[in-house]
Amino acid sequence: MKINTIRRFDKYLGIPVCYILTLYKSLLEIFSGNKKKQVPSEKVLFIKLIEQGATVIAYSAIKNAIEEYGLKNVFILVLEENRPILDILNILPEENILVIRNKGLFQTGSDLLKTLFKIRKLKIDTVIDMEFFSRSSAIIGYLCGAKKRIGNHRFNSEFSYRGNLFTHRVQYNPYLHLTIGYELLVETAKLDKSVIPLPKVNTSEIQIKKPAFISTEEERKYVYNLITEASTVKFNKIIILNPNASDIIPYRKWPQEYFIQLIEFLTQKYNDIIIVLTGMKTDFVSTENISAKSQSPIVVNLAGKLKLRELLVLYTMSDILVTNDSGPGHFASLTNIHNIVLFGPETPVLFGPVSDNTHIVYTNLACSPCVNVFNHRFSPCKNNVCMKEILPQYVFDKIQEILN
Repeated sequence: MKINTIRRFDKYLGIPVCYILTLYKSLLEIFSGNKKKQVPSEKVLFIKLIEQGATVIAYSAIKNAIEEYGLKNVFILVLEENRPILDILNILPEENILVIRNKGLFQTGSDLLKTLFKIRKLKIDTVIDMEFFSRSSAIIGYLCGAKKRIGNHRFNSEFSYRGNLFTHRVQYNPYLHLTIGYELLVETAKLDKSVIPLPKVNTSEIQIKKPAFISTEEERKYVYNLITEASTVKFNKIIILNPNASDIIPYRKWPQEYFIQLIEFLTQKYNDIIIVLTGMKTDFVSTENISAKSQSPIVVNLAGKLKLRELLVLYTMSDILVTNDSGPGHFASLTNIHNIVLFGPETPVLFGPVSDNTHIVYTNLACSPCVNVFNHRFSPCKNNVCMKEILPQYVFDKIQEILN
C-alpha cells in the first residue's frame, strides 16, 4: 500500500477502532477489578513499522533492552521494506524479527493476523510502541495480548486521538532527541504504571550506544569496480550526492538544479574526485537527469544499483555524503564518512543523525519544522523555501572546509 493510503486507513479506520477497543478495555477493567500486581517484563516486542533511518536511531534502546532481558527475549515487528536495516545492524536473531508484507490490503491483513497469533504463542508480555501517535501501532500493540503496553499518550495535549490502550502511558517530550525518546520507552517498562505521566527519569543518566558498520575487502572491491566500470576518470576522493527522500515527506528534497550547480562547482575546483549519485530504483530517472544536465565526466549514477549493504560499503570508501534529510543520513552514521545533511521540514534537534562526523545545514525558518507529531506529519506547505534557501555555494564551501 502507498503511504497516503496507509495514512487514510490509520485516520478514518483507526479512530473508531481505537475508541471501540478503549471501551472494551475499560469494561474489562471494571469487571475484573484491575487489581493485578505488576510483574517484571520477560519478553519484549518493539513495534517499529516504518522508516529505516529511525530504526538506526532506535539501535541504542533495542541494545539496552537486550542487555536487560536477554537476546532471545527481545523481538521487533516491522513492515517488509523496513527489514534490511535490521540485517545491517545485526542486533537481533533472524527468528526474532517479525515481518508484515506491505503488498495490498489482503496480503497485509493476512500477515498481520498470522503475526498476532505468533506473538500470542510466544507469550510476549511487554510491547513497546516506537511509533509516535500512530493508531495502527497502538491497535496492534493491544491485540498482541501483552500485559504491559508502553507508548506515547496524549494526556491533555491536542495530539492525534488513539484511545487509551497503553498500560504505561508516556508523556511525549518534543524537546528531546529521538534517541532519548526511544530509551525512555524502554526505561518505562521497569516503572510503576500508576505514575502519571511516565517516565520520571533523569535523561542525563542515559547512555547512548552507537552502532558501527564494518565492510570486507571483497565488498569494497566489488563497489569500487562498479564505479570504475561506469567511469574511466582517475580519482583519489569520492563524494556522494543523495538527491532522494522517501514519499513520506517528499518536500524534504533539495531542488534538483541545486545538485547540478553543486556538481558544476566541484568539477571546476577538483580534478581528483568522482561524484557518485545514489538512490533507489524509483530515483534512477531523476538522478540520470541530474547526471545528463551536469554533463560532467566525473559523475557516476548508481541509483538503484546498490543494495543497502553495498550502499554502506560505499560510505566506508568515500569522503563526503551530501544528502537530504532521509534514511541515508542515518545509515551514514554507521560509518566514518563526513555526512552533510540538509534539513528543512523537520528539525535536526529531534532527528539529526547520531555521529561526530555529521554536519547539519538548516536555515531556521520560522515555519520550520512544519511536520511533526502535532500534525501527524502532514504539512500544508506548497513551497519548501526552507530547502530552497540552502544555496549550492554554501554546501560547496562546507565540502571544501571538510576536504581541507
